[in-house]
This record gives sequence, C-alpha cells and structure tokens, in this order.
Amino acid sequence: MSARSLAASPRNRKTLRRVAAGTAAAAAVTAWWAFDTAPYPYAQHWLLDLPLPFLSLRRLDGLLEPRPGERILEIGPGTGLQSLHVAPQLGASGRLDIVDIQQPMLDHVMRRAERQGIAGIRPTLADAHQLPFEDACFDAAYLVTALGEIPDPTATLRELRRVLKPGGRLVVGEFFDRHQIRPARLIGHASDSGLRVGKLIGPPFAYYARLHPCAEPVDCAVPTHLPASLNTV
Repeated sequence: MSARSLAASPRNRKTLRRVAAGTAAAAAVTAWWAFDTAPYPYAQHWLLDLPLPFLSLRRLDGLLEPRPGERILEIGPGTGLQSLHVAPQLGASGRLDIVDIQQPMLDHVMRRAERQGIAGIRPTLADAHQLPFEDACFDAAYLVTALGEIPDPTATLRELRRVLKPGGRLVVGEFFDRHQIRPARLIGHASDSGLRVGKLIGPPFAYYARLHPCAEPVDCAVPTHLPASLNTV
C-alpha cells in the first residue's frame, strides 16, 4: 500500500488530526510560557488566538449560558476570541460590553467585529479595579486568562459583584502560566468579594469556574475542603 493510501484511510486521517491537535496544543502552551507578561502587550496579540487546552468556547457557553436580550460584560477581551463568539448569541436586543486597559486591544476586537458583521459590542477603556458602570446592570460577566494578570483580583471580583444583577453569573477561565490563580485561591478571593464558586470544569491547570453573588455573608464562607460538587471534571 502506498504512503498516500495509508494517509487517506479514515483511521489514519483521524490519527493525523489528533497528532496535529496535540502539536498545536503543545505549541500554544510553549508560546504562552515564553511570552507571558501582564498585561499581554498588543505586539504579541497573535498568541491570544491560539487555542488553549480545555478552555474551549463550548465549555464557556455551558457555564456562561448567554441568552438573547442579555447584557454581558467581558474583562480583558484580548483579540476577541471569546467576544466574537458570545456577542452574536445576545441577539439584536442584547449587548456585550468589553473592557480592557489597552486601547489597541479594544480597537482590534472592533475591527474584527466590523469585518465579520457582528454588532452589539461596546468597548470601554478602563481599569478592572474601578469599573465605570452602574450597580446591578449586567446579567453575566466573564474573564478568560485575565484575572490572574490583574494586580488585585479581589478588588476586581468585588467590582464584578457590584455590577452583576442579583443572581447574575460570573465565569472565570484560568490557564497554567506564571499568573494563574489556582482553584483554591479563586475560592478564597471569591469569598472575600461576596461571591461563591458554584462549579468548576476542567483540570486545575486549565479550568473554568462559575461564580454567583452570595445572598448572605455566611454563604461566602471558605469551605475547609473542596465539596464534591466543585471537583473539576
């Protein structure tokens, strides 16, 4: 059998796809470590489009649950990998606000949105420690590989709790780099911010967590051990 025939068989094509995916994931991890700074400089924005293991858009959707008509906030959109996926799900009556400390990043996202015909994204240049929004104005919010790059994560989580509506959803995605906030630390930061972690998905080195505002202070107490409901899967 020729090499071309071997490569063309369904089993071999599947194997080649797996090898390619593994190679791409390894390259992403290597690049993330090699160029890791906080915040990511715009000159290295191409790295932000590399797919990171376990931090898929499908998993983000499963926790964020974006719905038509909602107003959602994203902190640190980078080049818009998540923004351009979430915004269309909010429909004509919804809106995605994106906040970044670097204007070039916001401009980049808006150029991509315009090219793809995606409306409903509003950029804001601001520091995540002091969000320029009214109390309880967002249905949900999310940060992907951003919280660990912010100097004071607790202050940012407090601000996010302030701008979330009662019962609002907050999704945090963290990847294993120099700035990663490990799950146990996130639970502590959340407790100090009036939030509780309700669900964790993925291994500790690349996980998504969904947080909710606490109804009562006692609901935010840090557990002595990780409950079974919070175990990563």
